[in-house]
Amino acid sequence: MSLSPSRIVQKSALTGQGSAPSDGGVPILPPDPDLTALRVTLARLRNERGWTFDELAERSGLARRTLIDLEHGRTTGSVTTWHALAHAFDVPIEHLLGALCNDHTRPGSKGN
Repeated sequence: MSLSPSRIVQKSALTGQGSAPSDGGVPILPPDPDLTALRVTLARLRNERGWTFDELAERSGLARRTLIDLEHGRTTGSVTTWHALAHAFDVPIEHLLGALCNDHTRPGSKGN
């Protein structure tokens, strides 16, 4: 007995359940994050405060090179990195990471 491709269901290793395909049988993927908006937000906050990369590095405990790479889009950093930046700027972390959804509908905003 052979299975046609439409009958093959990939199951999650964690739950043993199949994925939740869209009407066309293709899994629905989240939109790409707006990484440009994220780095622009970082640059805007730094510039609004008149801080150099060295000053932000001192305030955040992050390496100057890391900050330059973040602002120029060469790296995206980690949650720990963005947590340190939120504290340095004294803003909620959502203020920084919310920029990831600038070009699409935010999760949870469609209602139930």
